Amino acid sequence: MFIDSAKIHVRAGSGARGVSSFYRDKYTRDGVPDGGNGGNGGDVIIRADRNLHSLLDFKYNRHFSAKNGAHGSSNHKRGKDSSDLIMRVPLGTTVTDVATGCLLRDLNKDKEEFVVCKGGRGGQGNTPGHESTPGELGQKKDILLDLKVIADVGVVGFPNAGKSTLISSITKAHPKIAAYPFTTREPVLGVVSDADNYFVIADIPGLIEGSSHGKGLGDKFLRHIERTKIILHMVDMAGFEGRDPIQDFRTINHELKNYSKQVGAKKQIVVANKMDLEGALVNLKKFKKAFRKKVYPISALNKEGLEELIEGIRESLQ
Repeated sequence: MFIDSAKIHVRAGSGARGVSSFYRDKYTRDGVPDGGNGGNGGDVIIRADRNLHSLLDFKYNRHFSAKNGAHGSSNHKRGKDSSDLIMRVPLGTTVTDVATGCLLRDLNKDKEEFVVCKGGRGGQGNTPGHESTPGELGQKKDILLDLKVIADVGVVGFPNAGKSTLISSITKAHPKIAAYPFTTREPVLGVVSDADNYFVIADIPGLIEGSSHGKGLGDKFLRHIERTKIILHMVDMAGFEGRDPIQDFRTINHELKNYSKQVGAKKQIVVANKMDLEGALVNLKKFKKAFRKKVYPISALNKEGLEELIEGIRESLQ
């Protein structure tokens, strides 16, 4: 299950109270203060892990707490500090403070980490001239985790344009494929590699008119394009169910620009899919006349034109 957003509560450990203790023997009737300091509470640390691909661990468990420090003891023995709580999240996760709306960190490097809640310091034990003190409370926060997939190429287009078929044809990823719209409900990552280099490509669930305003969960899907270097815009050139490839291309670009100027300005590779079907060649001529763009004609199902497309993607990434 792919989960790309979660609101959770985190609390660092509190410091333990300093001990009030007195050493007495037959020579010291009044006693000498010898209380040890309390241990520090554990921090809450969030760490990026490239082996994770979803926020599923935070779907059902929404409360995370580090342990408190241990109490000190007599003879100036200090209590043990608590271990830190390390929470692992996928690369591309942003951490936002819910109370202030402040972006705390954008984790886009493997093993990058930061302390989201600092543990409380332990209290001071009693010493000559000083009373014992309580430990400090650990920090606590409500935070929002948002995952935006990290890929070199994001594939966009209308539902049933053949995006998932393309991903399965050029990578080892196996997205669900069926002859009806909205088969893909979550981004799917695949890797295209050869002996020299590789790139990561993401199948973004199908967009429709109004996606930039949340229609069909479009705004949720569009954010996964923000980190991609280029966009692969796939058009059903055969006009499935009477669709107009020219209007489809305009609509998707309109939604990209409406979502954000940054996304709308990304470099695009235009792909004309389903060229093996009747009417695709005629529509391709009209499309080229309307937009005057370089177009890669392919048949993802029959694996035709894919080598030229992959080479074009590599050149664009360079």
